[in-house]
Amino acid sequence: MIYDLIIIGAGPAGLTASIYASRYQIKHLLIGSQLGGTMVWASMVENYPGFESITGADLSQKMIEQVKKLGVEIKNTGIVQIKRKETNFELKTENDELIGAKSLIIATGTQRQKLNIPGESEYLGKGVSYCSTCDAAFFKEKIVAVVGGSNAAVMSAMHLAAIAQKVYLIYRKKPLRADPIWVERAQKESKIEIIYETNVMEIMGDDQKVTALKLDRPYQGNEQLKVDGLFIEIGGVPGTELVKLLGVELDEKGYIKVKPDMSTNIASVFAAGDVANAAGELQQIITAASEGALAANGVYQYLKEGGK
Repeated sequence: MIYDLIIIGAGPAGLTASIYASRYQIKHLLIGSQLGGTMVWASMVENYPGFESITGADLSQKMIEQVKKLGVEIKNTGIVQIKRKETNFELKTENDELIGAKSLIIATGTQRQKLNIPGESEYLGKGVSYCSTCDAAFFKEKIVAVVGGSNAAVMSAMHLAAIAQKVYLIYRKKPLRADPIWVERAQKESKIEIIYETNVMEIMGDDQKVTALKLDRPYQGNEQLKVDGLFIEIGGVPGTELVKLLGVELDEKGYIKVKPDMSTNIASVFAAGDVANAAGELQQIITAASEGALAANGVYQYLKEGGK
């Protein structure tokens, strides 16, 4: 089957694009290996209109339910390859299914950035985590550290403070770059200790778990910082591997270049959300949703004009 549109990615950008594509009556398919995208991992969302406070998981579920009520076909899988087939595209899923599309919306978001230091891969799942929402419960009354200075890092520290005995928030610069309201909350939380202008150089441990961190300078006279776990929140890298071979143009940071209608340098390929460069540093659920709506409208206009 050849769809008019395939949306790759089921985070807020992809889900919103699907809602709008349904309203435009575009025959489309929504594909995503993680329904809800990284939004699912947000412990608390307090800046999305209409919800004073809601978990990322709950907001994701509401969006997914809205898409499903519109009768959209959803495939909960990943795409491993995209090929150009004359005027259309051929997509190959993780289970080797081949699907055709006249147009694409790339909403693949970002992948968690790694520190790339000794011990990171060895202790993954043994104290190293990239998701406090997923793994915080394993660190009840333990000592943990969070690396990063963004909203995500500070929110993770706050979430962990409700469970852990002690939380170190380690940032390589000063001050934190999170929104002032989150910085204020972290500074007032007695369980959180912020360590500025410091890098984690190595994750240390025994055969079973993480036991300490080696920093690039002694902290309070100690060569090692004793911890039971480390949560890495240093941002992400855009998920553009699928589209590079199609010739989609990227900016200097690796994000997909888009025009105001979210189209790319390839007329039938659109992009939205954190994978695109439209919002700059403001990678938020609301901007991803807005871009998803714009991308669906762009596809509608493109198809209405005969795909030219």
